[in-house]
Amino acid sequence: MPESKHIVRAYDEELQTLNELIGRMGGLAESQIDDAIRAVFEHDTVLAKQVARSDTKVDELEAEINTLALKLLALRQPMAIDLRYILSALRIASDLERIADHAENMCRRGAALEVAPKASAVAGIQRLGKLVLAMLKDVLDASLAGDTDKAVEVWLRDEEVDDLYGSLFREYLTYMMENPRNIGSYTTLLFVAKNVERIGDHVTNIAETIYFRVKAKPLKDSLPDLDETTSESD
Repeated sequence: MPESKHIVRAYDEELQTLNELIGRMGGLAESQIDDAIRAVFEHDTVLAKQVARSDTKVDELEAEINTLALKLLALRQPMAIDLRYILSALRIASDLERIADHAENMCRRGAALEVAPKASAVAGIQRLGKLVLAMLKDVLDASLAGDTDKAVEVWLRDEEVDDLYGSLFREYLTYMMENPRNIGSYTTLLFVAKNVERIGDHVTNIAETIYFRVKAKPLKDSLPDLDETTSESD
């Protein structure tokens, strides 16, 4: 949250509440991703239902964040960093809600798995899930600390997620062409993998939001400067 203190103490408390709600929402989203991947490959229907219940909690937290943010905009008339902070909370909450939706979709898709896929195919999605989960944890840390360097580092890691997803896509198509009986299961896996990849996209959105909140300029507009900094350090 903004480092400067305000004359009205209640304003600081409201901003702190907003920060805590984002943290709770992010923690739920982290658990959902981990639980969803386990539920899919362990055929754990109880865990899948737990993911669905968590999605409802995430929706409730998003509504609470939206209500508080709109109240702050109306009553406090924030400017500069305060305005960016409140608007960023709305955007981050929206991305976290979409992440939760993708986790629930994974469970729904996974329930359709009829034939056990090859171990390598399972391992690929699990690896993809670990990458995305680590990105989410790091971007939430970056949000809490206002750490733009970490936000940029997370943003750059999305390329690794895209590359792995592309590799899995080609691998699953190969299995489907080898044996038509594989089509159902590997089509399902493709949908699961796509949901994980989309979670990665929402994490990069959060990284961009953090950068704008702190720097007051879009992350993508800063990429030439970032490239120069990287070259100088090599």
